[in-house]
Amino acid sequence: MVQNMAARRADMADRLGRSAFELFAREGLEGANLDEIAAHAGVTKGSLYWHYGSRQELVLAACNHYYRRWQRQVHAVLAPLTDPMARLRRALDFSVRSCVADPANRRFTTGLFALMQSDAAVRSSWFQFYDTVREFYLGLVAAAKAAGVFPPGDARPRVDLMLEAMEGLKLRAAFEPHIADPDEQAAVAAGLLEVVVGRPGSHTVQYGGKPAASRRGAKGGGA
Repeated sequence: MVQNMAARRADMADRLGRSAFELFAREGLEGANLDEIAAHAGVTKGSLYWHYGSRQELVLAACNHYYRRWQRQVHAVLAPLTDPMARLRRALDFSVRSCVADPANRRFTTGLFALMQSDAAVRSSWFQFYDTVREFYLGLVAAAKAAGVFPPGDARPRVDLMLEAMEGLKLRAAFEPHIADPDEQAAVAAGLLEVVVGRPGSHTVQYGGKPAASRRGAKGGGA
C-alpha cells in the first residue's frame, strides 16, 4: 500500500516534470504559467504545488526530464553498434539532431543558459548534466583508443572544445536555421568529429555518397 502510494507520487511528479518541459520547450521558460502546466498534466494547481513548492522546483524537474530523456535516447541509438568510431559518429549525429536541430530542445536549453546566469540551482543542475555528457564522450573516445582507431594523447581538451562548439551551434541555429537541414546536420556532425579527433579530414563522414566536408564547403554551412 505504502509502496503503491509512493509509486503514484513519483509517477505524478514525473508527469508534471514532463509537462513542464513540453510547455517550456514550446513557449519558453517565461511563456508557460503554473496553471497551464497543471492543466497540461491533467491535475489541479493544488496538486502541482503539493509536488513542487515553487516555479524553480518545476524548472528543475523539467531539466531532469530533459536530462534523463537525452540519456535514454542516446544509449538507445548506440545500442545496435559495436564499432567504436561508428558509435562516436552516431553519438555526434544524434546530438546535432537532438540538441541543435530540434527547435523545442534548443529553445529549452538556450532558455536555461539565460536563466542560469542568475539562478545557482539551475546552473548546478546543468553543470552536473554537462559533466555527465562530457564523461560519456570521453568514454566513447577511450573505447576508440583501446581499439587502436583513435589518435593518442589527452582527448579531454578536444571533447571540451567540441561541446563548447555544440552550445554555440544552438545559438547560431536561431538566426541561421538552415544548419538544421539534414545535409547541414551531417556536415556539422562531421566538423565536430574533426574537432574531437584533432586531425581535420581524417575521419570525414560520408553522406549521400559525398564527403560531408565537401558538402559543407559547397553550401557554406557547418560549425
